[in-house]
Amino acid sequence: MLVAAAVCPSPPLLVPGVAAGAAPELDAVRAACSDALGVLAAARPERLVVVGPAERDRRGEHPSGTVGSFRGFGVDLDVVLGGGTAAAQAGPGESPGRELPASLAVAAWLLEHAHWAAAPVSGLGVGEPLDAERCVRTGREIAARAGRVALLVMGDASACRSLKAPGYLDERAAGFDEEVARALRTADVAALKALDAELAYELKAAGRAPWQVLAGAAEGAGLGGELLYEDAPYGVGYLVAAWS
Repeated sequence: MLVAAAVCPSPPLLVPGVAAGAAPELDAVRAACSDALGVLAAARPERLVVVGPAERDRRGEHPSGTVGSFRGFGVDLDVVLGGGTAAAQAGPGESPGRELPASLAVAAWLLEHAHWAAAPVSGLGVGEPLDAERCVRTGREIAARAGRVALLVMGDASACRSLKAPGYLDERAAGFDEEVARALRTADVAALKALDAELAYELKAAGRAPWQVLAGAAEGAGLGGELLYEDAPYGVGYLVAAWS
């Protein structure tokens, strides 16, 4: 049964070491993410599932203890899903194994930064091609697991909100992001299910599939929503919400 959910953006820039001199510009986003994680902890979940976009070779389930790295972003920093250290997860002479996708590495950093200890953690990387029906079905399966389940849903809105955005300016982007923000604010499951996957792809909205997993998990849960942050720094839509 789903008892709470938090929605956070997933740019590696949330990690201050990656953002470097620009780190203070995202302090408000980090604070909102911390508040959202507080809502999850207050719901007393028995397990937390982190869902985020993933590249092809990192899709699927990631158990607690899976290692993520920000070395590809020029920072000598590793994180571990569920806490601990990379060295502790591998035996002598062993490598930690398959790495977390970037979105789940950011989630692991957020959880570590928030000193998460409320429940065991596992991860799920979902691919952009995953259609809405499959996303919703996946969410239902997560919610059907035994006990009280919480979700941490990672993913950005459109990346086309300005001329300097990664996807350049697209006039459709603001409207798309506004609809997602409204759905997250009101915990509108139907609206999340109805998001246009093709439009989301064109607008480089990496959060589409994870949000639709949330929609499936939240069916019948009766959760209310609160939008904690909404802005588009660097031309990318960042949204933070909490459902409880």
